[in-house]
Amino acid sequence: MGVNAAADRQLDCRVESQSAGVRLDRWLADRFPDLSRTRLQALVEDGHVSVDGARRKASYRLREGERVEVTIPPPPRATLVPEPIALAVVFEDEHVLVVDKPAGMVVHPGAGRSSGTLVHALLAHAPSLASVGGLDRPGIVHRLDKGTSGLLVVAKSSAAYLSLTRQLASRSVFRRYLALVHGRVRQSQGSIEAPIGRHPRDRVRMAVRPAGQGKTAITHFRVLERFGEFSYVEARLETGRTHQVRVHLASAGNPLVGDETYRRRATPPVRDPVLSALVKELEGPALHAATLGFVHPVNGESLEFHSPLPARIERLLQRLRAIEAK
Repeated sequence: MGVNAAADRQLDCRVESQSAGVRLDRWLADRFPDLSRTRLQALVEDGHVSVDGARRKASYRLREGERVEVTIPPPPRATLVPEPIALAVVFEDEHVLVVDKPAGMVVHPGAGRSSGTLVHALLAHAPSLASVGGLDRPGIVHRLDKGTSGLLVVAKSSAAYLSLTRQLASRSVFRRYLALVHGRVRQSQGSIEAPIGRHPRDRVRMAVRPAGQGKTAITHFRVLERFGEFSYVEARLETGRTHQVRVHLASAGNPLVGDETYRRRATPPVRDPVLSALVKELEGPALHAATLGFVHPVNGESLEFHSPLPARIERLLQRLRAIEAK
């Protein structure tokens, strides 16, 4: 197999026995880990990939001995326009950038949001990011929801992108969240292991799904404080599924405070008027990515970063402690 590292990249090889039955797009993703699955699928659809000289769909399952030819043209010029938005940079070198994202900021452009995202700010801060990873998500290897604050690592080089995506896939990246939830969590600590997939009736939401209908998801939790009808918990991710902490805790009967998407109908209203006003000021769930640890993609150093609890959640805890003290 040969891969040309030049701008116009090429691959020409035979499918080995261990790859028989694998989807074409997944097979390509293993060989071009710096390219997003979306871009690889577009390359297949545009005829840049052939199997035994014929065009195939991205979902085509390969057979042993088939010849796969790939030509990857240089990426088109980025359409994202850098925006000089302030960033809270925690760490930066030529390969990685760790930022502390505020609640309310969207990580990358998507449906209904074409400007003002973290990606737009990153491109203004480090223009070289435009050539790293996906065209619409340059440098992004993982994300935080709009309403979640906290630490996020961004790849500034192709070597970093490859290493960080592999670390995430192997579950070696350490991610610790702090959350305020409804209800008294009975166990002092424990784990929630339940598959997560798209909600069967609401495509905007995720949900715990039956075995075989969702992706493996594991969350470890520990109760830090209990306050009447609320609990302050620490959640550590073993996997990184969309909305994982929110979905898992809600499935256990403890939805996050301020999370209208996963709040249950049976969840009692916040009775204290001061606390209620503070919840309305959250700008999203009471969830904060407080600790992030990974291995530096180039020098191999173990790095760990911490972000203090933001005022939007600290004010809630102070009010709950004051109520408990009465």
